[in-house]
Amino acid sequence: MPTDTPATLPPTTPGYRALLRNRQFAGLCTGFTLTVAASTLSGLALGTLVQHRTGSPFLTAVSMYGATFATVLGALTLMSLADGARPRRTLVALQGAAAAGAALQAAPGLPLAARFGLLLVLGLLQSLGTGTRMGLLAETVPSSAYAPARSLMNITSGVTAILGFAAGALLLRSLEPQGLFLLAAALTGLGAAVTAATVRERPIRPTRRPGLRTTWTTNTALLADPARRVLLVNLWVPNGLVVGCEALFITWAPDHAGALLAAGSAGMLLGDLVVGRLLTAGQRRRHAFALRLLLAVPFLLFAAHPALPVAAAAVFVASTGFAATLPLQEQLLALTPAQVRGQVQGVESAGRLAWQGIGAALAGALAQYLTPGPTMAALAAVSVLLTVTTRPSVARAGVAPAVTVEAG
Repeated sequence: MPTDTPATLPPTTPGYRALLRNRQFAGLCTGFTLTVAASTLSGLALGTLVQHRTGSPFLTAVSMYGATFATVLGALTLMSLADGARPRRTLVALQGAAAAGAALQAAPGLPLAARFGLLLVLGLLQSLGTGTRMGLLAETVPSSAYAPARSLMNITSGVTAILGFAAGALLLRSLEPQGLFLLAAALTGLGAAVTAATVRERPIRPTRRPGLRTTWTTNTALLADPARRVLLVNLWVPNGLVVGCEALFITWAPDHAGALLAAGSAGMLLGDLVVGRLLTAGQRRRHAFALRLLLAVPFLLFAAHPALPVAAAAVFVASTGFAATLPLQEQLLALTPAQVRGQVQGVESAGRLAWQGIGAALAGALAQYLTPGPTMAALAAVSVLLTVTTRPSVARAGVAPAVTVEAG
């Protein structure tokens, strides 16, 4: 695999400006940002349309976030496409197909069943695109720049989603939802054009024949390795449980849920900035355990029904702990053979999204028997318990040699 360490990127941890001077990374990041903007507008448009047609809160919620569940389908079936011989071509093709899907959503009179079918297809394309993009990222920047690169992409994703929802709400005052679908299609197509123009193809990759068998073979080897398995568990479960806590904000404080969600977004952005930009790789590794604890411990306060300012402060502090994903992702990348990096990162991302849905479902089910505050505290306690009990295994994973994954 080519190392491709650009001259503009020093061997030490680079800053965001140095990363953006790398033309290929800038292209990947810009394409990703446009994709996030498009999916935000498309989700808002579909949610609005479904709400107007059905008045169902459940169908509206599924229409806005249901595509994330299709990412699991991608991880289980065709994620090996992420490590094909022509990853740039694959990513551009996936983005082009996603643009066509968004344009189809703009068709007037399209039945809701067809819209939900398109939603699943778009979620599958998003899953495969994420794996392919992350595989290219690992080849585009040196290992010392991987965490800052992921940090910058996380920050731009969060800011873009916030601005996208705000802009979409304003546009819906003068446009029909179909207009937002067309705008989303245009943004997705622009992202594909940027990727095609800036990212270099990498045909020297080991040849793998993508398909269902290859995907299953790699996934089986991935989950059979104790080092990678414990890292995935810590990337998926604590995050999912804390997202479950956040899913109860509206029930816990109906009139102030927006403030709590805003506090969480602000804390997440700060954590990514500090951990990804200001800490070295060694410091990230040393602080990973503390960050995983920080993600859950403040939510224990909700058992005592804190006042709103205390609750908002706790949520802000806890959300900085989401940055624990960065050192864990670095460890996972170091343990992953080069020929399957895209698929492994795609599986990691899909599992994280799936566990967010599982966490929200668990929180909702438990809140049927407990009040929201104790439910959040209970989920946080489970997260803390998992973090503490798996700490030795995570530490051993940091020094374990990479296990070869055979391609089917």
